[in-house]
Amino acid sequence: MTFPGRRAPTGEPDWLTLGQAAKFLGVAQSTIRKWSDQGRVPAFYTPGGHRRYRRRDLETFLDRSGPGGRSGGPLVLVVDDDERLREFMRVNLEMEGYSVREASSAEEALEAIEDQAPELVLLDVVMPGVDGWQMLQRMQERHGSIPVIMFSGQVDATSAADAEQRGARGFVGKPFDPQQLIERAKQLVPA
Repeated sequence: MTFPGRRAPTGEPDWLTLGQAAKFLGVAQSTIRKWSDQGRVPAFYTPGGHRRYRRRDLETFLDRSGPGGRSGGPLVLVVDDDERLREFMRVNLEMEGYSVREASSAEEALEAIEDQAPELVLLDVVMPGVDGWQMLQRMQERHGSIPVIMFSGQVDATSAADAEQRGARGFVGKPFDPQQLIERAKQLVPA
């Protein structure tokens, strides 16, 4: 929990600035700011109002909820060539208790599945090279019935029906409300 009136001790060498803490966790500064405001990552404040983070608090946070965290929830693989969208979905899913892996292409996603099969895949339809439909087919051939929710910015009247016919468990059009995608994920694989 954050304590706006609390000040960081000056004698400890393991204090990080907002930028250093964001780099340490591998997230944007706005993300760690949000996590601090929500009480997920403890923050301390300098007399000038700048946030400082204790390295051991960040390590505890990573152990609890970061990539490869020991006590993470169900593993979700997010596949999209848009890095910002992947991060957006990862952050929102992690806040709901999921462990998340990201892949920027179908090839990378198939390798990730070989390494560790997820309990759910969120898959963009439109990607360069192998598209989401082709990846879905390859995944079904190699790995059976891992639940998949497809999403796309190119939505028409038949998109959801096409996704279901091809074996996906859901379809969400972009741009979408992240809560809509999270609710759909929770229905298939509760966190």
